[in-house]
Amino acid sequence: MTFTKTSHKFGQWADSRANTVYGLGFSSEAHLSKFADKFAEFKEAARLAKEKSQEKMELTSTPSQESATGDLQSPVTPESINGTDERVTPDAAFNAESRVEINAVPFPHSSTSITKHWEAELAALKGNNAKLTAALLESTANVKQWKQQLAAYQEEAERLHKRVTELECVSGQTAGVKTQKTELNQTIEELEAELKAKEEELEKLKEEVEKANQLQTQKDSITQKLQETELRNAELESQLADLEQRLENSQLESESFRKSLRSLLELLDGKIFELTELRDSLAKLMEGDSS
Repeated sequence: MTFTKTSHKFGQWADSRANTVYGLGFSSEAHLSKFADKFAEFKEAARLAKEKSQEKMELTSTPSQESATGDLQSPVTPESINGTDERVTPDAAFNAESRVEINAVPFPHSSTSITKHWEAELAALKGNNAKLTAALLESTANVKQWKQQLAAYQEEAERLHKRVTELECVSGQTAGVKTQKTELNQTIEELEAELKAKEEELEKLKEEVEKANQLQTQKDSITQKLQETELRNAELESQLADLEQRLENSQLESESFRKSLRSLLELLDGKIFELTELRDSLAKLMEGDSS
């Protein structure tokens, strides 16, 4: 297998025996380069170990056993995928990208502010939901890969146990057989440790999936609240439009009433003027009678 950098933060490699292509993304180009170096280092170590094992088998096996031992190849798998020297599990990346903290925010007094607030909240949830979906898909793919690796480890362990039994039955060359038995037992212990680590990672992934389901439930609840808020906002807008119409009608009525008052005032002014003239005429008549 050969690791190929397809971009600054992504690389892939193919397993021709399994007819499968694996891909992996990193947080930085430095992590990608470090992983590529480690990949090449383990690949070279696997090649050397295979050659050394074949040489030992050729030296310790009889001609009649060469065909039986020719297929002894210890599987060498890359370490758990990481971008640094420390192990970075998929659930850690999942937590780093998908942790959503929902704080209680007091409702604004304006219906428009409420709608904008919930729209922003929904947009943030949609973004986080997309990240969660991508992380879940990646975790599912990793789980399938680890299950295949677990099955391969178990088959290899059984094959190694059988090989140990066969080597114990071989007469002569006791020292070489004991050495090979010790190496095989160490390999079995390493495989068992790998199996245990993979099982722990699977448990962590299950916990992360449960957390993702809880976040999805919270998202659905907030979506429902947003819908209710939009309905309430529509009702408020309808009421506002009704009030505006009433206000406009009231203003029209007030303007009409003002016009009527002006006409009445003008009429009263005319009457008052006439009454004033009449009073003056009466006063003059009274003055004439008295003289």
